[in-house]
Amino acid sequence: MSTTKSDIRKLSVEQLKSWLAERQEPAFRAKQIDEWLWKKSARSFADMTNLSLALRQLLDENFSINALTTDKQQHSNDGTVKSAFRLFDGHLVEGVLIPATDRMTACVSSQVGCSLTCSFCATGYMERKRNLEAGEIYDQVVEIARQAEAKFSAPLTNIVYMGMGEPLLNYANVLKSIEHITSPQGLGMSPKRITVSTAGIAKMIKKLGDDEVRFRLALSLHAANDAKRNQIMPINESNSLDNLAEALNYFYQKTGNRITFEYIVFNNFNDSLQDAKELWEFTKRVPARVNIIEYNPIAEADFRNTEADKLDRFAAYLEDRGVTVSVRRSRGKDIDAACGQLANKDKAA
Repeated sequence: MSTTKSDIRKLSVEQLKSWLAERQEPAFRAKQIDEWLWKKSARSFADMTNLSLALRQLLDENFSINALTTDKQQHSNDGTVKSAFRLFDGHLVEGVLIPATDRMTACVSSQVGCSLTCSFCATGYMERKRNLEAGEIYDQVVEIARQAEAKFSAPLTNIVYMGMGEPLLNYANVLKSIEHITSPQGLGMSPKRITVSTAGIAKMIKKLGDDEVRFRLALSLHAANDAKRNQIMPINESNSLDNLAEALNYFYQKTGNRITFEYIVFNNFNDSLQDAKELWEFTKRVPARVNIIEYNPIAEADFRNTEADKLDRFAAYLEDRGVTVSVRRSRGKDIDAACGQLANKDKAA
């Protein structure tokens, strides 16, 4: 692909209008092009059949559509589908379709690799190569939605930004992708069906509040104790639990959206009743529900999932104290598609 062409999906409708006006093309063509790009998910200018052939050729000479392609798919015994998506510059990211009886969820990536070094996460052992563009995040949703229709004859119902990368370190592109996914001029999904998960960057959580976002927010917590959280999530050293509590409350006051705490239970590390007590006390500081997540082992780390009876006691301790708790069972573990396992295994990136 020629590097002299710019990515047309980085242009706003107004910028498209200006470009077209300079070439004596009517302004309404900009909205038609925008509709092809974001509502109809066109992958080439040749697809834009209500434009003249001359305009399509002009667009093709000046712009590219840097769409991703599906490089490889793996299918789990439980129905989960993991895709390796090839980006226009050759990098790979992974996305996952997670089917359930009442929903179809797309788990999408926001970065190639990750700059955070969470010790339990396979992506954390990769180098961050670059941020994804808004169009590349959008493309993952489109491809996974097509998989849901093809394999399960069901529409995509939910999106979680829980794949590779830290979404709040790619703030502008993540929000722009959500804008295109939720806009009536785009895919038209409800923002309430989108969850952005962060390892916890206090100033960016406050910025989400200032921007009054309408999607849901999840915090990868995994320990309600600074010393333990520092051990497994170095980001906590500069974003302590006190700072996060303040930022999350600010977000809640600005948006009214209750937060979800994600809590992976590691055997003999954060699964005791004392740990549950600390988590319960933290939920009293921030309006939140708790998702307890089974750990999915990775080769790079020695952590193991907690035992079933300890997990049950942990969840019961919180429920007995009025906390809304869900236990998320692993999906796609047999194809390394479960939470914390995305790492482009056996693929050059």
